Amino acid sequence: MTALAQIQETRLSVPELEQMARQIRRDIIEMIYTAKAGHPGGSLSAADCVTALYFRIMRIDPTRPTWEDRDRFILSKGHACPVWYAALANRGYFDRAHLKTLRQLNSILQGHADMKKRPAWI
Repeated sequence: MTALAQIQETRLSVPELEQMARQIRRDIIEMIYTAKAGHPGGSLSAADCVTALYFRIMRIDPTRPTWEDRDRFILSKGHACPVWYAALANRGYFDRAHLKTLRQLNSILQGHADMKKRPAWI
């Protein structure tokens, strides 16, 4: 089976997308609550779009995070990075336990995405 065929097999159905978007929203609220800082609105409003991208549309493979032909996601609103982090964790790019470290010193999950303070693959 080709890499693209494997990626297409992992695409979620619409009911599964709806369930994942709910999980991502819960993750956003928990991250911001645990951090005691952040802006939930931007992340919550993007949950459906980011869920569709990461679980249905984008050509990505968490087992090959530096795959040269992968699609890239560019987030231009820093306050919404919790939605991105939640999608990455739920997609399998890193352990969900990291979500509880949002905005903590030395966490890979900063309050605003910073390409110099996170793993190169996210």
